[in-house]
Amino acid sequence: QVQLVESGGGLVQAGDSLRLSCAASGRIFGFYAMGWFRQAPAKEREFVGDISWNAVNTNYAEAVKGRFTVSRDNIENTVYLQMTNLKSDDTAVYYCAAGRTPYGRTVREDDPYWGQGTQVTVSS
Repeated sequence: QVQLVESGGGLVQAGDSLRLSCAASGRIFGFYAMGWFRQAPAKEREFVGDISWNAVNTNYAEAVKGRFTVSRDNIENTVYLQMTNLKSDDTAVYYCAAGRTPYGRTVREDDPYWGQGTQVTVSS
């Protein structure tokens, strides 16, 4: 049973930085791609960024490129989302996602496992 637990969300001001963490358990963490999605009020869940199983490849949504960074620690079984220069449009519930395909490069279209989400609110 794969379990994902996000932490690090909160209320910040525009321009601030925040780092989200996602601790994974239930299988060998280092074999799978990991990523982040978000869902703002009244909007569909959208892709934010992800990282391949071996950390060689990362992908980002256009809206966050240059501001957000996904990284992983395969010893601590944790994936991170470092967010800088936050904007009010970044306000959303952020979900950690874990790919199902071994040695995967991305979690997109991989029917990922989901965490419970953590709220990020950016005030302008």
